[in-house]
Amino acid sequence: MIKITGATMGQTCFATGRQLDLICLGRLGVDLYAQQVGARLEDVSSFAKYLGGSSANIAFGTARLGLRSAMLSRVGDDHMGRFLVESLAREGCDVSAIKRDPERLTAMVLLGLKDRETFPLVFYRENCADMALRAEDIDEQQIASSKALLITGTHFSTDQVFKASSQALDYAEKHDVKRVLDIDYRPVLWGLAAKADGETRFVADQKVSQHVQRILPRFDLIVGTEEEFQIAGGSTDLLTALRTVRELTAATLVVKLGPQGCTVIHGAIPARLEDGAIYPGVRVEVLNVLGAGDAFMSGFLSGWLKDASDERCCQLANACGGLVVSRHACAPAMPTPAELDYLFSSPYPITRPDQDVVLQRLHQVSVPRKQW
Repeated sequence: MIKITGATMGQTCFATGRQLDLICLGRLGVDLYAQQVGARLEDVSSFAKYLGGSSANIAFGTARLGLRSAMLSRVGDDHMGRFLVESLAREGCDVSAIKRDPERLTAMVLLGLKDRETFPLVFYRENCADMALRAEDIDEQQIASSKALLITGTHFSTDQVFKASSQALDYAEKHDVKRVLDIDYRPVLWGLAAKADGETRFVADQKVSQHVQRILPRFDLIVGTEEEFQIAGGSTDLLTALRTVRELTAATLVVKLGPQGCTVIHGAIPARLEDGAIYPGVRVEVLNVLGAGDAFMSGFLSGWLKDASDERCCQLANACGGLVVSRHACAPAMPTPAELDYLFSSPYPITRPDQDVVLQRLHQVSVPRKQW
């Protein structure tokens, strides 16, 4: 039995007087999304360029929602790296801990929107800059300046990034910084799918499960889809997997249930998920599923870091996820507080956010431009 070092279940006490609310460590790359909706990637002729990478999207999204967020990663010393750093900085993110790597290129992703169920995804990440993050890149004083540290699962997938992420966790534990894990399981990034198959979300693998289980005790909040908790728990039965995770950590567990919404588990795993509170999702017409989880996490953390209730955190999370999947981009599609207020106050369900004139106008005019 691994010793549990996470937060007391059901309680979150954040250190006061911190300069930052959140530091996001992990993937930082360029997203190229097909502009021809309904086409195969083979037939696409143009792409829109956006900020990408799970951790970067969360840093961007939480900053847009009013948190003091920072990004900790690497980019290439190239045009795309500069684009990413400048995009984060414009949104108000602290980019002082992003290293420029002269030996590697910035990561990139290609996405197609073939149909309602098919989103071809190709990661160009071999020897990319963000996977070259080193333990020496982690600044103890910066970690100590934050209320929370978020790390995504990909940044435990190789020895080098495992050491870097572990160093960040060491500093976080030393300075009473809450630790958040976004399981963020992409089989292709663990070498379990064909190189061009970034779309596959689940491949069972005992070695990956054991690897992830090594880090679970170090976190206070763990967020994942059903499939991500299955890989973390080493079982394709969700409840069995969750019970294994609970044996290893006292962390608050947030299980994303797709269109159904999500649930939050503080203590023992119930006999059925339905025995706990299920916080319903926001029903919208989906254009692009990529980025839903990052938007969800952004919304959840915007509440969690302000000591909001589970219900409020999940309301924010589900709303952010719903709005983003109705739009083409991920990071630029992240909603503002004004958009969320409008959505929550609407007397009728907004199932087509792209056709709501007020919501679209709010997205254009209410984006903050902060410099902390």
